[in-house]
Amino acid sequence: MLRIGVDIGGTFTDFAIWRDEADGYRQIDAEKIPTSRPQFAKSVIEGLARIVERHRVGPDDPVLVVHGTTVGTNAVIERSEPPIALITTTGYRDILNIARLRLDKPTDLFNGRTTPLVPRPMAFEVNERLRADGSVETPLDADSVIAALSQAIERGATAVGVCLLHSYRNPVHEAQLLEIARDNFPDLDIMASHEIWPQQSEYERAMLTLLNVYVKRVMEDYLGEIDSFLKRRLPNGRLLVTKSNGGVMSAAEACRLPVHTLLSGPAAGVTAARALSEWTENPHVLTMDMGGTSTDVALVQVGRPTLTAQAEVGDFPLLLPVTAIEAMGAGGGSIAWLDGKVLKVGPRSAGSKPGPACYAAGGTAPTMTDAYLLCNYLSPRGLLGGRLPLSRELAEQAMAPIAKAGDCDAITAAESCIEIGTSNMLAKVVPFLARAGIGSADLTLMIFGGAGGIHGPLLAEELGIKRVLVPRLSSVFCAFGCLAADLVHDAVRSVAGTTMNADSMLRIFEELAREGQDWVVNQAPRGQVQQIDTLYLAEARYAAQSFTIPVDVTHAVVSGAGLAAFAAAFHAEHEKLFGYADVNAPVAVNELMVRTYGRQVKPHATPEGKVADHSASPKSHRDLRFQRKWWPDCPIFSRADLGEGWAHSGPTVIEHDLSTVLVPPGFRAVIGALGDIMLTKED
Repeated sequence: MLRIGVDIGGTFTDFAIWRDEADGYRQIDAEKIPTSRPQFAKSVIEGLARIVERHRVGPDDPVLVVHGTTVGTNAVIERSEPPIALITTTGYRDILNIARLRLDKPTDLFNGRTTPLVPRPMAFEVNERLRADGSVETPLDADSVIAALSQAIERGATAVGVCLLHSYRNPVHEAQLLEIARDNFPDLDIMASHEIWPQQSEYERAMLTLLNVYVKRVMEDYLGEIDSFLKRRLPNGRLLVTKSNGGVMSAAEACRLPVHTLLSGPAAGVTAARALSEWTENPHVLTMDMGGTSTDVALVQVGRPTLTAQAEVGDFPLLLPVTAIEAMGAGGGSIAWLDGKVLKVGPRSAGSKPGPACYAAGGTAPTMTDAYLLCNYLSPRGLLGGRLPLSRELAEQAMAPIAKAGDCDAITAAESCIEIGTSNMLAKVVPFLARAGIGSADLTLMIFGGAGGIHGPLLAEELGIKRVLVPRLSSVFCAFGCLAADLVHDAVRSVAGTTMNADSMLRIFEELAREGQDWVVNQAPRGQVQQIDTLYLAEARYAAQSFTIPVDVTHAVVSGAGLAAFAAAFHAEHEKLFGYADVNAPVAVNELMVRTYGRQVKPHATPEGKVADHSASPKSHRDLRFQRKWWPDCPIFSRADLGEGWAHSGPTVIEHDLSTVLVPPGFRAVIGALGDIMLTKED
């Protein structure tokens, strides 16, 4: 079976191709084409067609396409979709305007509240009320439901999200409302919060429901276009979509619950990093995914990515367990600009069209890619093996205003842009590591994305990280992550305010585990899932605390231990995160969660097998710019010429058709057994 991982970036669309189970990690092929904005499906279909032709895939051959997409994310950020409506309990119409009492920037005098995704005239109330324990206080009034939906349709709503008070505890009224809506308005697209994520926190739950219905149409159209192509060309083709939690799901499920895809692209990169960290025995990894538009960093510790329920998409909270990723507007296409006389880089990007000035595609603003070219980090032949030529002259012209303002030449201005870009990353990464309670000396930096191989070593030097791992598939690593992912399902049950004992907790965990197992079976064809694994989590806190932390209680659940074991797991996690634990304080549990893994066939680790050639000759030489000076006549190597065990000290550059790896002064590069490159800081 041909398996194709697809990841859309702001500048390029990446493909990772795995032929069959007999092949391993080192046999995975790669493809990269410019992203077709705003018709994103066009570049995906073009790339799939090219791959199918190149690999001589017949019309009846089985093909699996696993796709990570930012289409829904872009729709939310740009607020480009038609209006939707909110239906909520009487008295809660202003839930979106009130949001949370706290401000995101409490010390900013000019900070304002986020403009709601749904304006107040599109929020409607229905007569009903549940108590906090889920019991019915006021039955649902059907007439008020019909009246509210009629007004929503009259005011132009194309879809409706329903979030009623305390429905996370008892969905009876939401279920009744959906039944009334489908009987009286059969063409209306409507979903309720209990169908998506039944967790406490009314504002966040309402936003999650609205985000889902907001991006539902655009995702259905987008995935439908790709699915139609597969049905025409490859009747035995199947489409899966990556999730924000690092797993995958069927295309049909993604169309129904697209909110689970909003952070899917970056999460796939972390999934790939988890696999490679285990293969290369690097237990503590900081990932750096730097593409053309942005840079994402995440932590993988002892084979497991860090999860969070505090993520955001655009201006809105995402109340789901997702891979914890810190995003920043710093990519190869980030534009350098002057704020008065202050040089800044990003967050605005040149994207794929018009792209950096050196692409000669109409862009005139200076970008990080132009700076890389002027410092000679990029090949003068261009990118993609010469298929994308680069113009040094146009890069110099674009950089001229920066140079003039700084009273320097274009090269010095370019190096300043790179330094500013690195500083922007430091300002995000240092607090991110501090919140996780981990020091940079304990980490290996794993760098990928189109620009990661260039800028990653520069960031590592500033952070004090001494080991930098560049995957063999660094340029299409998120696409490889699609191939390395399992089917993953998360289920939650809110138990805040209820009296729990060990038996009741175990019973809820068993119910959630069965839900996850049923989901996995329904997502995959028979025989595709090799085994099902289950992870048990509890969102817990000290009784006097106002915030919770996720605690892995799998061992306590599997062993059938009592409440003392659950409390001990919480104390240990609290100690790890904050350096403090009070073993005598009572512990409260807000939510119980179960994560179910449907393990799929995935690439396996195999040595590269190429005989080491320590005498490989450079293909060329050129001067490289570091530390405000030129390092003359530095060797430039072709990755295709280098086998396992090859080593060389910087400054040097290792070039591949799809990526460039920069080895700064003070670092030594070694080719590992899997074909990956390890850079180590020399003493």
